[in-house]
Amino acid sequence: MTQIDQTLPLEPGVAGMPAWPAGPAALQERLSLPPLLIQYWQVLVRWRLVVAGIMLAALSIGVVVTLLTSPLYTARSQIEINREQKNVTNVDGLDSNSTSPYDMEFYDTQYALLRAESLGERVARALKLAEDPSFFTAHGIKLAETGQSADAAGALPAVELKRRERQAAAILLSNINIAPIRSSRLVDIKYTSRSPEWSARIANAWPQAFIAANMDRQYSSTADARRFLEGRLATLRAKLEQSERDVVTFATNRNIVTLTTTRDASGRSLESQTLAANNLAALNAALLAARNDRITAQSRAGSQRGDVSQEALGSATIASLRTRREEAAGEYQRMLVQFEPAYPAARALKQQIDSLDAAIARETSRFSAGRQVNYGEAVRREAALTQQVSALKERLDQQQRDTIQYNIYQREADTNRQLYDALLQRYKEIGIAGTVGATNIVIVDSAKVPTGPSAPSLVKNLALALLAGLVIAGAVVLGLEQIDHGIRDPSDVERLINLPLVGNIPLTTGKPEDQLADRKSALSEAYFSVQTALALATPHGLPRTLFVTSAQPGEGKSTTALSLAYSMGRIGKKVLLIDGDMRSPSIHKLVGNDNSHGLSNLLAGDDNDAAYTIPLAAKGVSVLPAGPNPPSAAELLSTDRMDHLLAKLLQRYDHIVIDAPPVLGLADAPLLGRATEGCIFVIETERVAVRVIRGALHRLQVGKNHVFGAVVTKINYSGYGYGYGYGYGYDYGRDKAEGVATGKV
Repeated sequence: MTQIDQTLPLEPGVAGMPAWPAGPAALQERLSLPPLLIQYWQVLVRWRLVVAGIMLAALSIGVVVTLLTSPLYTARSQIEINREQKNVTNVDGLDSNSTSPYDMEFYDTQYALLRAESLGERVARALKLAEDPSFFTAHGIKLAETGQSADAAGALPAVELKRRERQAAAILLSNINIAPIRSSRLVDIKYTSRSPEWSARIANAWPQAFIAANMDRQYSSTADARRFLEGRLATLRAKLEQSERDVVTFATNRNIVTLTTTRDASGRSLESQTLAANNLAALNAALLAARNDRITAQSRAGSQRGDVSQEALGSATIASLRTRREEAAGEYQRMLVQFEPAYPAARALKQQIDSLDAAIARETSRFSAGRQVNYGEAVRREAALTQQVSALKERLDQQQRDTIQYNIYQREADTNRQLYDALLQRYKEIGIAGTVGATNIVIVDSAKVPTGPSAPSLVKNLALALLAGLVIAGAVVLGLEQIDHGIRDPSDVERLINLPLVGNIPLTTGKPEDQLADRKSALSEAYFSVQTALALATPHGLPRTLFVTSAQPGEGKSTTALSLAYSMGRIGKKVLLIDGDMRSPSIHKLVGNDNSHGLSNLLAGDDNDAAYTIPLAAKGVSVLPAGPNPPSAAELLSTDRMDHLLAKLLQRYDHIVIDAPPVLGLADAPLLGRATEGCIFVIETERVAVRVIRGALHRLQVGKNHVFGAVVTKINYSGYGYGYGYGYGYDYGRDKAEGVATGKV
C-alpha cells in the first residue's frame, strides 16, 4: 500500500481530511474506476436472487398465459390504394388529382379512414353482426341479458339493436389491423378472432365496405356541391334577368336602338352598333356625295360655255344639227361660186343654215340652263343633308352620354351571364362525375380461411415474458440500488466520500475473537494490513493515541479496535485498549472481563487507573473497561480529565486505542477526538447510506477531528467476482506452491 501523505492541502469543504493528490498521475488514478461491465456484474450478483425470482415469475406467467389463452386465427386481405382516380367521363370532380409521389398526407388519411369507427359500424350493419350471437362467441364475449325480448318476427328492439351494433363495431376495431406495406401502395387488412370463418369473412367485408364508403363520400360531396350550386344558380338567374331587364328598359327610355352587338368567346359585349350611329353614318355618306355633286355642278355651271360643254358635245341632236349645217354650209359655198347670194336657191340655203344655227343655239342654251338647275339642286340637297347631319350628331352626342350608363348595365348583365353559364356548366359536370361509380381502391387479394392459429405462440410469449422480466428486474434492482445506496465496493470510499482507504476486512463466520487469536487467519492478516497503513499515515509511525468510531452501531468498530490492539501488541508494543463507549460498552464482552469499574470512574475523579486496567492474555495488550454507565457521558468527556488521563497512561503504554461510540446522535466521539491524534472510521458494506456516512464525517470535521482513513468491514469477496488483495492468509503461498508443483499455475 502506498504511503498516505498527510501534508497535502485539503479539498474545499472537507477540512481535516486528506485531499486527493494533485498532478496528472494522481488525477488519472482518481478517475480510474472499475470497468462498467464489472460494476454491472457486481450489482447482478448482489441481487441475483431478486433477479432470478422475477425472471422465473415472468416465465411462469408467460407459460400460464400461453396455456390459458384461446387460439386465435388471423385472416388477411390486401388492397391497392391509387393516388389517381379513374376519370371515366373526362370531367374533373371535386377532389384534387395531384399526382405527387411524395404526398403522404393522402395515404395517411386513407389509413386513418380504414381504422375509422364509422367503417366498423358499416361492416357491423352490412354483416348484421348485432343479430348473430356466434360473432360475439367468436370473440369470447357473452351477451348480457337486458330483459328486452325479440318480437314475434325475431327482431330485436331498436335500442338493443343499436347497442349491439356499437358493441360489435368496437370489437371489430379492436381486432382489425391495418398494415401498410412500406414503399408501395398496398395495404394488408388483417383480422383476428377465435373463429377462422369469421376472421376470413370480416377480412373480406372490410375492404368492400371501405370502397363503398369511399364512393358514398364522393357522392355525398357532389350532392352537397349540387345543392350549393342550385342555390347559387337560382340567385344568379334572378340577377341575370334583372340586369337584362334593366338594359332593355334603359335603352327604351333613352331611345337607344341597337342594331348589332359583337361578343367575345366568353360572351362579354365588345362592340354594339345603334340605329342613330348607323343613320349618322348613312347621312354623312349622302352629305359627302351631295357635296361632290354640288362641286361638280358648280364647276360645270361656271367654268365652261354651253356649246362646248360635255353635254353639248355628247348630244346626238346637236351633232345631227351640226352635221346638217355643215352639209348646208358646204352646199351654200359651192353655190356662191356660180351664183350670187341673192340667188333664190342660195338664199334658201342661207335661211336653212340660219335656221340650223338657231336650233343649235337653242339646244346649247337648254344645256346651260340644265347645268344651272343641277347646281341649284345640288346646293339645296347639300344644305338639307348638312342640317340633318348636324341634328343627328346632337342626338348621337346625347345618346353617347346615355351609353355610359347603358354600358354599365350591359357589363353587369354580361358578368351575371358569365357567372351563370360557368356555374351551370360546373353543375352539369359535377352531376355527371357524381353518378359515375369510379374508385381508386382495388382489392388485390381476398382473405382465405386460415388453416392454423396465429396466436398464442409459446416461443413469442416466453420471449416477451423474458423481456418483461428483464425490464422489471432492471427497474427493481435500480430502485433497490437507489434505496440501498451504501458502500459496496472498497473503492467507493475514495470516490464517494473522499476518504483514504486503510483496510478491507472480510466477512467471517463464527466469533471474531477466535479468528483474531489465530495469526494465520484472514481476519488477522486484514487487520495487520490496517496497522501497516496506519504506520505510514504519520511521520512518526503508528499514532500513539487514536480512537475507532463509525456512523452507526454494529458496523464492527469494537472488533476493529480490539484487532488493532492485538496487532500492535504482536510487534512488541505495549498497548492499552480503552472502551470509550460508556453508553453501550462491548469490549469487556469480547475479552471476557468485568465492567464494574473503568473509564467512567476515572473521568469522575478516581485516580486509581492502575487498578482498573486489566492485562490480557495477548502479548502487551491491556484493557480499560468503560465502567458503570454515567448519567451524562458527554459531560464527563467535556472536561480536561480525559487529556490528563491519556497523558498519564502514555507514560506506561506505547499506544492507546479507544473504542468510541458511534458519531451520529451522540457527542461522545467528537469530544474523544480532541484528546487523540486522530481516528479510524469504520464502515460496514451495504448497510449505511453514503449520505449518513457523510453526515458523520461532517460532525467529525466540525469538531476538528483528524481522520486517518476508513476501514471497510464485513466484505463478502465471493459476491464481487474479484479480490482486492487482502482476501487471503497463509494458505495463499501454500496453494500457489502446490499449483506450481502440479503444473496448474
